[in-house]
Amino acid sequence: MEKLIIEVRMNEAARKEANPHVPYTPDEIVADALACAEAGAAIVHFHARNADGSESNSVDDYRRIVSGIRAKSDVLIHPTLGQFFGGAGPDQRMAHIEALAEEGLAPDMAPLDTGSNNIDMFDWQAKEFVGEGQVYVNTAANLRYMAGRLREWGVRPQLCSWSIPNLRLAGAFLAAGLVPAPAFVTLVLSGERGIMGHPATEAGLRAYLDCMPNEAPEQTIEWSALCGGREIFNLLPMILREGGHVSAGLGDTTYSSLGQPTNADVVRAIAAIARDAGREIATPEEARAMLGKQLQPA
Repeated sequence: MEKLIIEVRMNEAARKEANPHVPYTPDEIVADALACAEAGAAIVHFHARNADGSESNSVDDYRRIVSGIRAKSDVLIHPTLGQFFGGAGPDQRMAHIEALAEEGLAPDMAPLDTGSNNIDMFDWQAKEFVGEGQVYVNTAANLRYMAGRLREWGVRPQLCSWSIPNLRLAGAFLAAGLVPAPAFVTLVLSGERGIMGHPATEAGLRAYLDCMPNEAPEQTIEWSALCGGREIFNLLPMILREGGHVSAGLGDTTYSSLGQPTNADVVRAIAAIARDAGREIATPEEARAMLGKQLQPA
């Protein structure tokens, strides 16, 4: 079986109040990324944050992070896109990716969430919704445009699917040649409170795998699973057995079973379980070969 790609999800919207090791500033993110690469991560995914933990869309912050990581590591770099809240369009959401590409600092990949989804939280014990929720809008037209711009900049898309309809849209993009093969698809699962993804159970993951696009043999798909709001350890045996990869970190949950870990601690724990199960860990160079070489700008 091929080697395991470990992607670390470094911070997302996680707070230091829950785990003080969540990185916020560019310097913290760079140091954390380097530690994770040393621990076995082939890909680092991050959101630029301000010192108070709020989201940053500053090109300078992304520049400092990408250049800082590239100076000391060959780990694959996967920044988020800009926030869609408040009506931001595709160009605004990708402004930092475009600026980095123009400066010769294009990241290795960027996310495309393949469909629109309700982001809702529910407290099952209290039987009530938490907050008002939001609608995450990703129209197919916008996604086609974004895929084209990423191709221009030589950035591979990571297709994030939150449901089977999302996964079917990812398959359509692949069949239409809008994204390169092999496609890297992330399957989103979520804990009890977050009801926007498949349940973080073997049944939830199996539903995805049973509907994996396979329109043509050349349309190879490498898939990775993430668990928002829950540790991924219970699903690791199935992921490893089925040939998938892992996207996990403090951006998803505190990983309190490890105490108060760093992201590198989470990576080491996943790597140890994988090796015990007979799967070796992919280096960044090996991950690049598995996912296909970075596209050259058109």
